[in-house]
Amino acid sequence: MAAEIHSRPQSRRPVLLSKVEGHQDAVSAALLIPKEDGVITAGEDRTIRVWLKRDSGQYWPSIYHTMSSPCSAMAYHHDSRRIFVGQDNGAIMEFHISEDFNKMNFVKTYPAHQNRVSAITFCLASEWVISTGHDKCVSWMCTRSGSMLGRHYFTSWASCLQYDHETQHAFVGDYSGQITLLKLEQNTCSVITTLKGHEGSITSLWWDPVQRLLFSGASDHSIIMWDIGGRKGRTLLLQGHHDKVQAICYIQLTRQLVSCSADGGIAVWNMDITREEAPQWLESDSCQKCEQPFFWNIKQMWDTKTIGLRQHHCRKCGQAVCGKCSTKRSSYPIMGFEFQVRVCDSCFESIKDEDRTSLATFHEGKHNISHMSMDISRGLMVTCGSDRIVKIWDMTPVVGCSLATGFSSR
Repeated sequence: MAAEIHSRPQSRRPVLLSKVEGHQDAVSAALLIPKEDGVITAGEDRTIRVWLKRDSGQYWPSIYHTMSSPCSAMAYHHDSRRIFVGQDNGAIMEFHISEDFNKMNFVKTYPAHQNRVSAITFCLASEWVISTGHDKCVSWMCTRSGSMLGRHYFTSWASCLQYDHETQHAFVGDYSGQITLLKLEQNTCSVITTLKGHEGSITSLWWDPVQRLLFSGASDHSIIMWDIGGRKGRTLLLQGHHDKVQAICYIQLTRQLVSCSADGGIAVWNMDITREEAPQWLESDSCQKCEQPFFWNIKQMWDTKTIGLRQHHCRKCGQAVCGKCSTKRSSYPIMGFEFQVRVCDSCFESIKDEDRTSLATFHEGKHNISHMSMDISRGLMVTCGSDRIVKIWDMTPVVGCSLATGFSSR
């Protein structure tokens, strides 16, 4: 059955369905169980919990397991009901969950890292568990033997991970603001390229293997879309959050990007339009509008007997301009600027009122968000964070899609 796309009026917002409380410390990860009314959580309080929805409508833990070290990351494979939990001590533990989700059996421990595990992914086809950690490396291990296959080290903490199961390419974001694309082999790997564009540490990644798009969120409050498949180096900048972007999820069916930030902001970006790339900032010794020298241009200041000015940049054209030639501020959503940014006076005049129409909707999660996960087939989202609360949301009013797998706008 074909998907049905509904209109997305601004008044619609995520609907809070449930709050799950009980953790004694920050919740590191929360995942919705596919086709079940259940959530799996892992926390800094050293517990893994499986919460099932009871007839009363409340979620109660059917599994409560205490680990030896705080839980920092988690991956769950529903078809095989295998769960991998990364810990603060660098180890990853694998468990198998029973069909009724009332029992969890220990399988094995993987000595993956020497420090906190930051992200995990599991590939069933190759039987690899791939992870990143604060020991500045990405590791991949064999789940059959439990042995280490390979490691690759970076200059900074490896903070997040995405993996293309078909091509065996891994995307690793780190605290320096760089993303490294690796080709993983059985016992070795090769660096394909590095992506540089963020001004802060990479906090979240999302890979869409269909359109071959990579999305990255960072502590600089921005999101960048990297067109990996296009091979043209095309990048789109999205700025609308006011705190670090903690989690992102791209919905390929509706061409929408959902993002969450540390201040509780939830954004839904319309990517089903032709957006403009933000220009590269140009360098100049003098204002490219009025030709007044900038303060480091001592020769021109001396020749013209003028005081040097501070350099700014127009976000629309990228030209280096002085404050007097860039007195205006404007949003420009087609280029990803959802709030007002500095533009030169001539670019301000060229922006029409319709150009300022928002291409994203912004909502308030009303709690600290450090992790988010979506069950796209049902339009559900789960958020969690340092406030120890897990929230389950109905996102269908804002993502506005109805799938053959069974969810629709309620």
